[in-house]
Parts: sequence; structure tokens; C-alpha cells
Amino acid sequence: MRRPAIFWRFKALSPVKYALGALVLGAFGGLVQAADYSGPLFDAHLHYNEEAWNGQAGPHPLEDVLARMQRNGVQAIVANSRPNDGTKALAEAREATRAAGVTVVPFIRLYRNRADYNNWFQDESIYAMVQAEFARGTAAGPYRGIGEFHLYDSANANGPVAKKLMQFAEQNGLAVLAHVDDVAIDLLLAHAPKARLIWAHTGIGGTPMARVEALLAKYPQLMGELSYRPGLTCDEGQLCPEWRALLLKYPTRFLIGSDTWVNQRWLYYDDLMRGYRRWLGDLPPAVARRIAWDNGAALFLTPKP
Repeated sequence: MRRPAIFWRFKALSPVKYALGALVLGAFGGLVQAADYSGPLFDAHLHYNEEAWNGQAGPHPLEDVLARMQRNGVQAIVANSRPNDGTKALAEAREATRAAGVTVVPFIRLYRNRADYNNWFQDESIYAMVQAEFARGTAAGPYRGIGEFHLYDSANANGPVAKKLMQFAEQNGLAVLAHVDDVAIDLLLAHAPKARLIWAHTGIGGTPMARVEALLAKYPQLMGELSYRPGLTCDEGQLCPEWRALLLKYPTRFLIGSDTWVNQRWLYYDDLMRGYRRWLGDLPPAVARRIAWDNGAALFLTPKP
């Protein structure tokens, strides 16, 4: 086998210089191995809200958002939108999504408008809407989850509609995407101990890492979603040490997402996905693949691609 010229230049040096050269090459090789993750991505937290598309007349029509997904290797999405018309538009665009290589996993959003953010947990009309949407389904198949919903006061997890929706999700095998604090995690799962709960922006409210880890240990069905998570990455976009340790300990329990809740997030979609690929590359390849794709696929894609 012909060796590269750089090999012979180091071999011709003195033993000490050769050893130093070998260290340089080893360090360089380590950098090469830490390449960005290059496999498929599952965007498990995507909104296609009315201001983005507005009946196809908005700034981000279907062809725009699908092109953003395609060029970033996003091959599946959890779609949840305000109102649900945005999700249904993605689900109905079957030829376009197939051409872009994107599978749409529809969730029922609780919000018909912005006013619903603050009162959904006790609004019986929200519960009726969820039931009607679930019975109707989508062109891409049945709804697979409920949310994203917000609880700005964790005590509202005990609201009558919050309790009924958790039980409805458990009874129908639906995942729940919840933007809540750690206290609300306990309260919500007390209503439906077997429900699959996805913790949007895991611990975003400043939950200590030890508490996040304790909740993962306590609830085997709890999944973490990592968009909008301050403290996740440190220098040059790499994982902070405590997060890297947690992901290595629980590689089957995390998902990634874009959280395109405002149009600006669509404008920076490429950057968001590049950021994920950068820190995923800091993990062992099998772990990176699990978090980037396999965990979402195991939850929502049957048969798995």
C-alpha cells in the first residue's frame, strides 16, 4: 500500500520529533473523526402556524418549508399547528411530501387562536375539539399525539380539561408534547401514569440537571425534546459536559426539534439543523443516530424505514 507523503516526512525525523509528529497526526485524526452527524433527522417539534402559510399566501408556503426540510436531511416531522389547519395542509400534500422525502406525523394542537394558550386546561370546548379532530383523522393517517401545550403555572396541570386530555391520550395511545416545568411533569403523569409524555425544551425553566435525571429515572415513558434548551451546548456548539453525560446515559429518551413557533424560526431553519448536526457529531455514532432519528422513528413510524 502506498503511504502518503506526510508519513515519510515524519518517519525521516529523529525519534523525539517523530513521536511529536505522531501526536500531531493523532490529534488531527481525532478532529477528523469528530465530524458533524450526517444521517437523517426527525424534527419532533414543528409548527406550521397560520402566520407562516395563511392558506398558502403567507411567507412560507408548502414548497418553501418542504425545501428547507429536504435540504437539511429532515425525513420526518411531528407537525402541530395553530390552528390545526396547518398540520392538515402538510398531511394533505402527500405528493409533495413524498417527493421531498418527508413523513408527516400529525399531532392535535389545542390552540385555535392565541387566546387558547392561557385557558385551555379548563375549557371544555377544547376537549370537544380534540375529540372531533381525533375521530376525523388526517390525510396522512390518524393523529399520533396531542400538543404542544403550555402550562405557565404548573398547578394548572390539575385543571379538569388537562386531566381529561391526559387520560384521553393514555386511552388512545397518543403521545403528549408539553411545554411545562418539572412540577407539572409529576402532576400530568399522576392523571395518566402510562401516557407517553414528551417534555418540550427539557428543563427549560432552569430545572437542575439532577432533577431532570431523576424524572427520567422515575418515568420510563418520559421523553425529552431538546429545542430551545439554554445550556445544552457550550464552546463552538458542542455539548456541555453534563448534557453529554445525560444523553449517553439515556440515549433512547431524547428527540430533537425546530420549534418553528414564529416565522423567524423558519428563516433560521438551516442554522438550527446545522447546530444539531454539530453537537450530534460529538456523540458516538450509534447514540447520535438514536437521538437524531431512531427514537422518533421507533415512536411514530411503522414500519420503520
